[in-house]
Amino acid sequence: MTLNDLFTPALGFASLALASLACQWLAWRLRLPAILFLLLTGILVGPIGGWLSPDLFLDELLFPLVSLSVALILFEGSLTLKFSELRETGTVVRRLVTLGALVTWGVLSLATYWLIGLSPALSALFGALVVVTGPTVVVPMLRTLHAKPRIADVLRWEGILIDPLGALLAVLVFQWLIATGSGENGFLASLMIFFKVTLAGTIIGLLAGWLLALALRRYWIPEYLEVLAAIAVVLVTFSVSNHLAHESGLLAVTLMGIWLANAKGIDIDEILAFKEHLATLLISGLFILLAARLDLQALLALGWQALVLLAVIQFIARPLSVWVCTLGSNLSWPERGLIAWIGPRGIVAAAVSALFALKLEQAGYEDAGLISALTFAVIIGTVVFQSATARPVAKLLKVTEPEPRGLLLVGANPAALALAECLQKEDVPLLVVDTHWDAIRDARMRGLRTLCGNPLAAVVDDRLDLAGLGHLLTLTPQREWNALLCQHFRRDFPARQIFTVRTEKHQQARLKLAEEHQGRPLGADPLNFGQLAGLISRGARFRATRFSESYDFNQWQQQDASGVRMPIALISPDRHLQLLSNPDEVNPGTDWTLIYLDTAEKAASGRPEKSTTDPVT
Repeated sequence: MTLNDLFTPALGFASLALASLACQWLAWRLRLPAILFLLLTGILVGPIGGWLSPDLFLDELLFPLVSLSVALILFEGSLTLKFSELRETGTVVRRLVTLGALVTWGVLSLATYWLIGLSPALSALFGALVVVTGPTVVVPMLRTLHAKPRIADVLRWEGILIDPLGALLAVLVFQWLIATGSGENGFLASLMIFFKVTLAGTIIGLLAGWLLALALRRYWIPEYLEVLAAIAVVLVTFSVSNHLAHESGLLAVTLMGIWLANAKGIDIDEILAFKEHLATLLISGLFILLAARLDLQALLALGWQALVLLAVIQFIARPLSVWVCTLGSNLSWPERGLIAWIGPRGIVAAAVSALFALKLEQAGYEDAGLISALTFAVIIGTVVFQSATARPVAKLLKVTEPEPRGLLLVGANPAALALAECLQKEDVPLLVVDTHWDAIRDARMRGLRTLCGNPLAAVVDDRLDLAGLGHLLTLTPQREWNALLCQHFRRDFPARQIFTVRTEKHQQARLKLAEEHQGRPLGADPLNFGQLAGLISRGARFRATRFSESYDFNQWQQQDASGVRMPIALISPDRHLQLLSNPDEVNPGTDWTLIYLDTAEKAASGRPEKSTTDPVT
């Protein structure tokens, strides 16, 4: 019994979305790439359980749906590709997607011919199919890896650009096979296809990007329709380009996205935010569907030769390609080593291999079915192995960014600097930003890491190093400025980790800022800026207490004190900062550190008195 026997199509799609969410959530909890769980789920519900048969469930819509989904995924990825990121690594990226792809193709074609025993023609096609790495597997892996920016830029650019170029290479080999089988001149036919596909994809993609950028720049499209317009134009561009030249659509949508990403005078943040969520859903669903089509018997029949082929990919083809492409570059050897280690195959290889295998079987190639099984073996093998080993290898090579356990503090007034000094003594990474030089000079005199400038200015934004920082706190007396900063940094920090010290306690409803425009209030019993600044000026201090088995939070609460003590933040045993926003969050255990404000003045803000003294500071 299959999924379409049990459920209606609507319920089937809803179940697929729920399974995708479960896989993504499990990956988040275990801090592993989601592709591992998506592939496992697809195999369990497909070839093992027999509950889902994508060919029966979607019938003739399967491959059009896969193709359009891949187009949207590639477009979303290309929207993040800015030429400014290529100042240091542009040469390496260009080599990887051209020379590197050819090196990988050659090595894998020979290895497939010798190890698997496919014909030279099918071996060449398989080698072309698995040249691509792909953003669907690289980007989620980078999200958990926290690699240095130069490494992340190279892998992300390569993964997005090589998808259409790899698909183009596979199309050329496929057309050569078809032409040769029909008695035509295969080389000449492939050459003609190359020019046709490249020309159609380039012209249509750049034209679509230019037209959409023009429409956005001149406000021909209302803001609430921008996302819909982008999706519609992507789908039309992909379909028209593919209609004019088969498999040119991927190149077209990639170039369209790159054009928009680098166009002047337009804002694509809203489009990018929505497309990122859409891409996550599409990637999840596609991996489950395509894994459910897997022929396990054909996969197991490959035997030990498939394992040796995986070893060739991991330890020969990829390192050789990266070594050739990074000669003379300014990348360090550890950086080159991690790039050479990471090259998982993704959704484009799976989708194109399934399509070509079907067409080749119809053309009379008996071993064509092995191509799809072998491609999935490579996808599963590279994803599983590299997901399990990439982070330990990155740490061994010392090319990872520090854990985001610190604080970006906007404001260098006395209250902000008092908090910053306390956190710095507890080894919390800090960056203090302010627009006033006198305030920044005071912060530097206290030994704090600082940056003078407006965080909303482009030149300051480019210099803002957020490595190791996981929270934002705006602590200035200007409420609109605080709110604007909280909105600006939502692209860098999760909303639950953006905090602000409010500037008013009570205000008329028509003058009060909406909650969604502000950060979370700071402190288990939040103060406004005036109250906090007044307490600091009258001698209140931020203090830290570490709890142990013999001294816990309950004992701290019961201690006598000369003033009111207000919990502000917690620091975990592994030194991760956790700012507090309500009393329910204050539940520290052994080896946790509590940061609190000791007012040193009874009932200074009209709060009830707490007579406690902390013996351990």
